[in-house]
Amino acid sequence: MATLRLKTVLTAGVMAAGLLQFGQGVYIHAKAALAQVLLEHAWDRSLDGNKESRPWAWADTWPVARLKVPALSIDQIVLDGESGNVLAFAPGRLKGSAPAGMRGRVVISGHRDTHFRFLQNVVSGELLFLQLPDGSERRYRVVGARIADTRAQNGDLLYSPTDGLTLITCYPFDAVRPGSALRYLVDAEPA
Repeated sequence: MATLRLKTVLTAGVMAAGLLQFGQGVYIHAKAALAQVLLEHAWDRSLDGNKESRPWAWADTWPVARLKVPALSIDQIVLDGESGNVLAFAPGRLKGSAPAGMRGRVVISGHRDTHFRFLQNVVSGELLFLQLPDGSERRYRVVGARIADTRAQNGDLLYSPTDGLTLITCYPFDAVRPGSALRYLVDAEPA
């Protein structure tokens, strides 16, 4: 009798743990889907002239551009900043790099296992587009990709006085542990 009761309790506990894990997975995906809808609405408000249109009330960021890579069916809203909160929802423009549409190099960062996973498939010559909040679009052509070690750089890894676009993510793409000092960069010049 005690063995049967123990088995029942253990079975119920395992089932409850499984349901909890399932529920968390559903919650994360539902939250991500809702965030994309809210980002789209914020981008629409940006196109209407509302600067710093936050996607939700407590957001510490706003859309600054829309990145498109037609050859790979990529269409992503780019947020301002590179904090963990920003990169959890979308790629982010690194502070200190040129604002989209201004002279200089625009640097956009994204996670290697979500928004910027596609970077491993970008090839030289490919066209990238940045739509700006005023509705205009900048065209860039990929000139190459490189791997850089952040420990060997002196702050000049990302920035350049020339006009262009650099997309950056952690490397390697299939790393099991996060936190590598290696970065994968795709460089593009105005087309």
